[in-house]
Amino acid sequence: MSQEKNNAAKNKTSSSPPGAGGKREYTITVYTENQVGLLNRIAIIFSRRKINIDSLNTSPSEVPGVHRFTIVINETEDVVRKLCRQIEKQVEVLKAYYNTNDEIVWQELAMYKVPTDVIAEKVKVERLLREYGARAIAIRTDYIVFETSGHREEIDALIKALEPYGLIEFVRSARVAIIKTSHGFHEKLKEFEYREPGEELIENEYLNENEKIFSM
Repeated sequence: MSQEKNNAAKNKTSSSPPGAGGKREYTITVYTENQVGLLNRIAIIFSRRKINIDSLNTSPSEVPGVHRFTIVINETEDVVRKLCRQIEKQVEVLKAYYNTNDEIVWQELAMYKVPTDVIAEKVKVERLLREYGARAIAIRTDYIVFETSGHREEIDALIKALEPYGLIEFVRSARVAIIKTSHGFHEKLKEFEYREPGEELIENEYLNENEKIFSM
């Protein structure tokens, strides 16, 4: 697969058209203070509605003391909108919003363990790994671990390509995502985070002004 084909594949798989019942893949981003137990409470919001979480990642944000959750689900926009409003009712949550795949830049990380003798003897396998942008991160006499990043469809395609050559082990990370147009959003978070304590309206201040203040 050439670089042009890789790019074409990324463009083709970046969007997810609505499926049955108007469902499609959405990425929910939650900015929150790092509070013990919040992850469990957010998970309960989904489980009570019998909504499966396809991917969940937590990480620091650009604002000190503020973390972000990146959650991937397959649902209708109406359901996702209601979920975000419910999440925002949690005291520690500063903001929750959602995006389609077209509105974000996203990647997943994957690692593949392949027998060393296969790599040494099969030139085709080495070429295949190179075409997918995989790089060796651990080399032993019995196996080599390769790392690559990309969209889920690309990662799954490499799994299928390596299976005939004795793929030993595979693991994939949760999604990480950046919103394409988020001008000034981190400044709003800084302003929100560093307000003096005791202001009772912080939790819901922006809830009814979503489109005006946090339009993406």
